[in-house]
This record gives sequence, C-alpha cells and structure tokens, in this order.
Amino acid sequence: MTRYLPARHYLWFGISAVVLAGLSTWLGGTFPAAYIPAGLFLLAAGLLFVMAFRPAIEIHEGYLSIGRRIVPWMDIRRLDRTTGWVAPLILRVTLFDDSRLVLFYPGDLDSCNSLLRHLRRLSRDALIDGIPYRQYWGEVLAPGNERKPAQAPMPRYRILRPEDEAEVERLYQRLKTVGNLDQKNLDEK
Repeated sequence: MTRYLPARHYLWFGISAVVLAGLSTWLGGTFPAAYIPAGLFLLAAGLLFVMAFRPAIEIHEGYLSIGRRIVPWMDIRRLDRTTGWVAPLILRVTLFDDSRLVLFYPGDLDSCNSLLRHLRRLSRDALIDGIPYRQYWGEVLAPGNERKPAQAPMPRYRILRPEDEAEVERLYQRLKTVGNLDQKNLDEK
C-alpha cells in the first residue's frame, strides 16, 4: 500500500493568507480600500485550506482508495489528465458504468508524478489519455488474427559476478582457439 497525503505547504500558505487578511482588515480601519485585499486573502485562505485538508489517496494492490471511496482497478475504464501542469494533479477517471470521478491531489511535484505513474500502471483495463494501456506502455500488439497472448520473457538471473564472467569468457575463448585448458604442453606426455 502507498499513501499519498496533501502537501503541507498548502496549510502554511493558508495560515499566512489568514494572517495577511487580518493585517489588511486592521489597515482597513484607517484606509477603507484595504478591505478588498482582506476579502481576497480570505478567499485564497479558504481555497488553500480546502486543498490542505483533502482526503488521503491510497494505492492498494486490488483497488484505489480516495478517502472513504474505494474503486477497484478493473472498474477504471479511462484516465484523462485535465490540465497540462502536474502539481496539483487533476485527473478525470471514467468508471465501468460511465460515471465520472474527478481525482484532485494537491501534493508536491514528486508525489504527483509518483501517483500518476501508479494510477497509469495499475489501471490495466483503462484508456490512458485516449491510448490503450498496452500501447501506452509500449507493448507491441500483433495485427489482426495473429494476436497471441503476451508471454513475459524468462528472467535472467545473475549467477556469477562480472569479474568471474570475464574469467569464464576468457577461458572459453582459449578453449576454442587451443583446444584444451591445461597449462602443460602436450609434447611432455
């Protein structure tokens, strides 16, 4: 499980906006035009607090959890980014019953990129920005009737250290050229 919480800086910016609104209100007693920035600071503080107190997003093996809402991965049919910027992350998620969900995550840049990658990787049945999952991740599809189930290549496990592999290769090349590995000369027998 991976848990994504909103970035802390939204809370601190919200508190700063409230302090600035109080300062502008205090200045409004002598200069009435200062009430305008006070109202704008309060509006900004409200938006920042909404972003700071968004529910956590959790990535599990079988489902996505947004606050109390649980969405199984196989129910996600489409993931579309709504804007060109990454932080805060805003995604339109289309579910199997054609209902839509707007996923809003106010995190820092690294967390937003990580969450986006997790969402794209685990939504195996989804179109990602209009591109099928396999094509998006670079898996080659066979044309027409020649499609075969994709088989993962067998993993290659490293048995020897690189310097040992070099020694084995050297001995193999010597065996190919000389015909034996003995240091003795064949004429001595």
